[in-house]
Amino acid sequence: MKYFDFASTCPMSKESLQTYITASQDYYGNTESLHDAGSKAETLVEHCRTTLADLLKIEKEGISFTSGGTESNILAIHALAEINRGKHIIISAGEHSSIKNVTTKLMSFGFEVSEVSLKNKGIIDLQHLQELIREDTSLISIQHVNSETGIIQPIEKVHEICKNNHILLHSDCVQSFGKIDLASILLVDSFSISSHKIYGPKGVGVLYIRPSLSFRPFLPNVTHESGVRPGTLNTPGIAAFTTAAKEMIMNLPSLQNHTRELKKELLKHLEEVKHKIEIIGSQLESPIPIIGLCIKDISGQHMMLEANRKGFCFSTGSACQMSNNAPSQTLLAMGLSEQKAQTFIRISFGRDHTLNNVRRLASVIVEVIQDEK
Repeated sequence: MKYFDFASTCPMSKESLQTYITASQDYYGNTESLHDAGSKAETLVEHCRTTLADLLKIEKEGISFTSGGTESNILAIHALAEINRGKHIIISAGEHSSIKNVTTKLMSFGFEVSEVSLKNKGIIDLQHLQELIREDTSLISIQHVNSETGIIQPIEKVHEICKNNHILLHSDCVQSFGKIDLASILLVDSFSISSHKIYGPKGVGVLYIRPSLSFRPFLPNVTHESGVRPGTLNTPGIAAFTTAAKEMIMNLPSLQNHTRELKKELLKHLEEVKHKIEIIGSQLESPIPIIGLCIKDISGQHMMLEANRKGFCFSTGSACQMSNNAPSQTLLAMGLSEQKAQTFIRISFGRDHTLNNVRRLASVIVEVIQDEK
């Protein structure tokens, strides 16, 4: 079975897994306990916090460890939405379901939510964003990289708009962390990242909120993570996540080059059916290891199931949206018809993929297309 769904989740790397095992055996204490076992675990967690802060070039005081990107997004939106008095929030039409769901919940508490439209390439419409801003706009949330299309959003330009209008900015960086340079996230007020997207364990993530911001925690009377979120910390997971993060960031240039080579190889070997294929979103020169394809007259689900039968795994979009079988809201926001959106497949590459792996995947896609004639 050849796996091409790394945007959904990754296997743990050998180094990350070994760190997890060692930390599970040697650092099992509760970080809030006052005995030596607790202090030992706390020392490891604080070392990880410092390491991640150095990798990201941010203040370690702003880092809170969470269960993953979804929890980080929920906590961030709740925290930032209540800092300013305004009750208006703006999100992009391509946001992850966790952002859409938490802002929908906030509507029951009197907030209003507006969506920025996407241009046909998947980039947010900055002019529309400007038009949506009101006097009571308190928060803007723009995903850094879309999980379905791989499109990189212009966070620097969004930051300028926010700065000029005294609006807080959150960014979901789950798909960008470890894939591209995150210098632009130094501009945001909060962001979220996740371990299992970069070969770390599932169930671990980071929420960063700028330390200079004073906010009310999601729950009162919480002791863990300076009151930001409750629950005993997953110390082995945090350690393994840190190991995975170091691997990805230290090898970023070579990983980006490898991604571009894999993309070019895939399209090269789809050349004979190129009249049936349209690239949606991330292009070949992009270092994001995601490529979206619409295949004429073949449903994405049919293509996915046929490829799976032949030993290849990829998806028809974000795993968080698959259960409802509806066309992707991101693709519809980009102007695709429902019929065309149903033909979408997402191929996401791993760092250990070879050119031969990609050639074999291409041959399977070509075979399914030709069988449908």
